[in-house]
Amino acid sequence: MTKQPRIIISGGGTGGHIFPAIAIGQALKACCNAELLFVGAEGRMEMTRVPEAGFRIEALPIRGLQRSFSPENLKLPWLILKSLKQSSAIIRSFQPDAVIGVGGYASGPLLMAAQWKGIPTFIQEQNAFAGLTNRLLAPNVRRAYVAFEGLEKVFGKRKTRITGNPIRNDLRPASEAVRNEALQHFGLSPDRPVLLITGGSLGAGTLNKAAKTHLQQLEDSGIQLIWQTGRSMADQASQLNKVGRFVSPFIQRMDLAFAASTLVLCRAGASTLSELAAVRKAAILVPAPMVAEDHQRMNAHAFVKKGAARMLPDDQASERAIPLAIDLLQQPEALSAMEDNLEAFDRSEAASVIANDILQFLKK
Repeated sequence: MTKQPRIIISGGGTGGHIFPAIAIGQALKACCNAELLFVGAEGRMEMTRVPEAGFRIEALPIRGLQRSFSPENLKLPWLILKSLKQSSAIIRSFQPDAVIGVGGYASGPLLMAAQWKGIPTFIQEQNAFAGLTNRLLAPNVRRAYVAFEGLEKVFGKRKTRITGNPIRNDLRPASEAVRNEALQHFGLSPDRPVLLITGGSLGAGTLNKAAKTHLQQLEDSGIQLIWQTGRSMADQASQLNKVGRFVSPFIQRMDLAFAASTLVLCRAGASTLSELAAVRKAAILVPAPMVAEDHQRMNAHAFVKKGAARMLPDDQASERAIPLAIDLLQQPEALSAMEDNLEAFDRSEAASVIANDILQFLKK
């Protein structure tokens, strides 16, 4: 293939799907100046995050199935059919050479329509347990790029490539100069440890409760705090700021937040774990309990069994997470051991590996 490739990247819903998609898009732009189109779901986070990254995106009306009974579920068959029709129209108009699915509502109908038309399709699966959409699409994809071992059973050994998860290219272990810049950015002292608490861009109620309950204990222990609350506490965040404590609904410079931190308390989404490995930050992982197929617990377990993190169940974290963090911050040897063990999970070049592999496939 000598002409400029035209590629659709589809999926989203959460940062865990969106940021890998953007990273793959950036890698495809860098290596071959590919013409790209993103396809997401109406009203979801990708419809703002992708344009902010400089890419064009179109929307499908697809939604997910509500876990509890809801009249909205009755609309789902109609929305799937409508999304399949729109996907076919998008493909007919854009004429892609390949379609990449990163998970999320939009990837299902878009990849299915592409497969019906004989267009090569590729999947990037972030989690240790493949989601339902990707399992349904698996028989007809040309490659599956995964972050964890064991997914050959889903996608087939010949088609599966263990690449790790694509991450933002600004995430690397911080030098002393970068750490000092990060501490200054958040108004923190270089002489005291820093706990970073983040439940992702949407926030996490359990982690927020843990932080609110133990703010005084953290302060009394001399521990500084960077806390991303998410949207649910947006109206309270600014009131919680003080010396030694930075609280915000959303942290734009997560590279600096990681650089400033000594320990991280977070969920166990696949992208978060890949970022922790890239920046070599010890963490306490609290898997989200209501995610599909309990995949966050499986993600976390892969890190814990290699000594790269600690884990707490969600129903214990609001009481135990901060005391555990305080204890670990008094054990530099334990933190150092976790940081060393994270190297086994570092796949910082995943986006470039995926982009180049897809281009090599298309050239054949």
